[in-house]
Order: sequence, then structure tokens, then C-alpha cells
Amino acid sequence: MTSTAVVIGAGLAGAHATQRLAAEGTETVLIGEEDHAPYNRVLLAEVLAGRYGPDVITLPTPKATTTLRTRAVRVDRADRLVHCEDGTVVPYGTLILATGSNPVLPPLRGLFAPGARELPRGVHAFRTMEDCLALGKAVAPGTRVVVIGGGLLGVSAARALAERGAQVVLTQQAERLMERQLDPASSELVRAHLTGLGVEVHTECRVRGVGVTDGAVRHVELADGYELETELTVLACGVRPRTGLALAAGLDVRKGIVVDDLLRTSDPHIRAIGDCAEHAGRVYGLATPALEQADALVDALTGKRGAPYTGSRMLTRLTLAGPGPLDLAAFGDPEPRPDDDVIQLADATRGTYRKVVVRGDRLVGGVLLGDLASVGALARAWEADDPLPDDDSPLLHLLTHPQALDSARHRAGETPIGGR
Repeated sequence: MTSTAVVIGAGLAGAHATQRLAAEGTETVLIGEEDHAPYNRVLLAEVLAGRYGPDVITLPTPKATTTLRTRAVRVDRADRLVHCEDGTVVPYGTLILATGSNPVLPPLRGLFAPGARELPRGVHAFRTMEDCLALGKAVAPGTRVVVIGGGLLGVSAARALAERGAQVVLTQQAERLMERQLDPASSELVRAHLTGLGVEVHTECRVRGVGVTDGAVRHVELADGYELETELTVLACGVRPRTGLALAAGLDVRKGIVVDDLLRTSDPHIRAIGDCAEHAGRVYGLATPALEQADALVDALTGKRGAPYTGSRMLTRLTLAGPGPLDLAAFGDPEPRPDDDVIQLADATRGTYRKVVVRGDRLVGGVLLGDLASVGALARAWEADDPLPDDDSPLLHLLTHPQALDSARHRAGETPIGGR
């Protein structure tokens, strides 16, 4: 078997790079260890909530691509070979590591028996399709569930499980939910939304251990000694770049696999993208940067004149349908500095909240919750890093009439950012 490009990892980054390479006529082998076809991990909560079937979030795989359902276990850099668990050996011209990340398993007392490597019954991570389907099979109306971790993943899991009729308790060690993306006011609205669905939310709450009975976790112990009874426990404590393959191959690895602006690792024949990659000291761990890195990589490999990858301007989206939909978006830095200007609109009755932070003549951050008609235009203004109007009134108008920015650009003969 010969190939120009071999991609290890069939997540969003790896699948997108494979699609782009195949479209450019590059012979490609995609190695993915999950039994399921590549899928959009961003939509796993919708599958867990029961709104989508697994097939709905499946990503297209080009027919010209060879897909191997096995695990890559070793990279031979000298002979440019990938050795797989099933005995397959795949030669490469260019190797693309898109190995993603692993869920963080917190050091909870009682979580692992001495010498055990498997989680006890009733405990699930929420990272893969297998995790999602196992949770969906185990949950039923009235099931007592404790979700550990109140970040983006924990909030998504708690809400999906509540929609399935479970009795959900969400524990968050930080002082507020989604503290990395949201300011206090918007975080409180998310908390109120979850509470309205029946989720019991505990912030500033550290989990100390779990209690196992007959091989299954039956209670979660908090740092103050209080115990939460549970039938299912979901670990949503973050992720860690999956770098073992790169480390064993002798590549430069810090927090992630170190790459330059062309996504090259310390070996010029090996690139890295997505959750496993560290660019300019930063590991993003989100879908948008993974896709942007994949695009920049393919442009570089195929000789296109795309700009080198210089980093991503972060935009976090969480859109969950169903009764009482939850829509939020956060971009840039929502916490203002002393000299920043802040424009904020809130409607407690409708549960909407819109806030933007302006530094000089630039939009540097924002949080939008509820009616997200503003997201597209504001995000485009932020991504483009265009100067803003001299006074606040046009920006205030933008918050209430988001189509104004794109309309103004259209009148000026510009194409909205992201448009075709």
C-alpha cells in the first residue's frame, strides 16, 4: 500500500483534512480507531438528548480515500511507516497527526480499584460516540445522574440528560459555570436555564471521591463530606492532548505536539492539527481552530497560496434545540480591562443577554445568550478585526439590528466575512 498522505485520527480535524486532500486528488489513507464512521463530535449532545441518530452526524468520507478501522501503535520515522494494531503497515510521504485528545479522569478516591484500568460500572466519560451511546442506553426517566464538571461539555451533557428525564446534579469546582467562556451575568443565566429544566447545580463544589458497591458507583462524595446518591456518573472534567504516539516517535511535545505556521512538527515529513497540536504555545481544543488548521495544512501541502496558520480567533458556540432551547456564543475576551468600553443589553423576561467589549476602535470580546441573531454579524466583525464606528450608537444599533453591519458592507461593495 502506498500513499502520499496518511492521516491518523478520524475526528473533525482528520476527516476534514482527508476530504480536502481527496478533493485535490491526493491519495490518502485515513486511520481511525473508533468502530463508528467519522462524525461531528460537536453534535454528540444532540444524539444523547435523542434528537439525532448517530447516522445524522456522520461526516462524509470521500470514495477515493482508504479508511482503516484500527489503532496506529508506532511511527517509524526512518522508513516513514505507520504500524497498526492489526498488523497493517502503511508507508507515508506526509504523515498528519490528528490524534485529538483524551478525557481527563480526575484523581477521585475510589474511582479505580488497585491495579484496575477500567472505570467502574455506572461511570462514563462523554467524549466519543461509544460514550454517548452507552450513556443513552443506561439513562431512563428518573435515573439519578451526577455530572462532574460544569464547563461546556458538562453543561451540554447535563442538559441532554435532563431532557431524557433523568434527575441530574451538576457539580462545578469553579465559582460559576463555563467560567472560561462566560462572564458572571451570562453564566448565571445558563445556571437558571438548567435549573428550569430540573438540573440541580452546585458551584464552588469539589468532588472528593466515589463510593462503589458491588462494582458500581452508587454515591459521589463532596469535599465537605456530603454524599450524592447516583446511578450514573458522568466525567466532564476537560480533555488532554493525545500525544503518546508523537512522544514515542521522538517528536517535540510540550502541552501538545509542537507545530509551526505550516503545521510542521519537528520532523518535516510529519504535520499535526486539531486538539493534539500546540501552535505558538497554545492548544485550542475546539472545532473551529481544528478546521482552520486543517485548511491551512491542505493549502500548504497542495501548493495553494493560502496564508500560513497564525492562530485562531476563538468563538465558542453552544446551540441545543428542544423545549426551551439554549443558544449561546462567546468570543474573544469578555472580561474588560479598566479602559475598555462595555456595551451590555439584558432582558431577564426573555432570558437574553448581549455584551460586547470594545478596546480602542476594535471589538475584542463578547457574550451573547438567548436570541442569537446578532452572532453572525458580530462574530464577523470580530474575526475581521475591522475598526468600529467612532461612537457607540452604531454598535448599539448592531446589537439590536445585527443585519446592519452586513448591509453596510454590501452597500460598500464588500463581501461579508465568511461569505462566498
